[in-house]
Amino acid sequence: MKIVSYLKTVPAKNTNQQKTELLLKFITGVVKNSDEGIIENNGEVLPADVGVIQGWVYDDISSPHLKLRKQIIDTQIKNKKYVVVADANLFLYSNKINPHGYLRYSFNGVFPNTGIYCDDKVNPARWQQISKDCNINIENVKTQGKHILLMLQRNGGWSMSGIDTQQWALNTIKKIRQYSNRPILIRSHPGDKQSKTYLDPKKTLIKNLPNVSISNFNNSLETDLSNAWAVVNHNSSAIVGPIIKGYRGFITDPENSQCKDVANTDFSKIENPEDFDRQQWLERISMFHWKFSELEDGSAWRHMRNYCQ
Repeated sequence: MKIVSYLKTVPAKNTNQQKTELLLKFITGVVKNSDEGIIENNGEVLPADVGVIQGWVYDDISSPHLKLRKQIIDTQIKNKKYVVVADANLFLYSNKINPHGYLRYSFNGVFPNTGIYCDDKVNPARWQQISKDCNINIENVKTQGKHILLMLQRNGGWSMSGIDTQQWALNTIKKIRQYSNRPILIRSHPGDKQSKTYLDPKKTLIKNLPNVSISNFNNSLETDLSNAWAVVNHNSSAIVGPIIKGYRGFITDPENSQCKDVANTDFSKIENPEDFDRQQWLERISMFHWKFSELEDGSAWRHMRNYCQ
């Protein structure tokens, strides 16, 4: 098989070296499996069985790296070939530095209902390894909290599918208020540079809502989770950490969420949330997380290769 890794799918002003490293190390592992591996750094799209890119595409594809990503995706799908997408590690909450280089990998999409995640055959040893490497353990369900934490996603990000973040918050609060009067704390996405503007207490659409407050932008996740009764999110990985820590999760877009198996979707249950088997879920999502050493030694590609022949 011919696999091409595209270095220019990384933003030109990128400061995270891991984004480039994964593309290089992936090809090292490809070659160790006796496949043809090519590193492309000229912004061209080459004929290939598999193209490897970092990140997905946004609604706004004005940037050169996003245009290239879209071109690669469109070309591969049109030719009935494959695209490997490297995206954020769902366990990143445990250590933002990500010393082992764990990332999640899929073919042809980044949502669980659009991408091929190579997770139908589960090896429990993978979760055991990730648990040890990342120092993560399943915590007991927390049942004594007071407030509901509303975790916003990046406004304009691809995971929101065009839904305005403020409007999502307003709609979600209305649904919650049908069943609960608990205090609601709104946490902005830490990477959303616009949040300080659209969550300005004097301007935000959310102002003046009774028993609703906006978290300090400098607060850690641990601070906002302290004494939480439940955590609410649309579909992003932000809710993974709280669920592992034992907080009951509610999501509004289950089909596009990696937490569909372990989160509530019915707000009428907000005062009596359902609990789920998190062990099986963690074992499954571990099957599409690979660290840099596994990219280099070929074990990641050896596993994924079975799903694109």
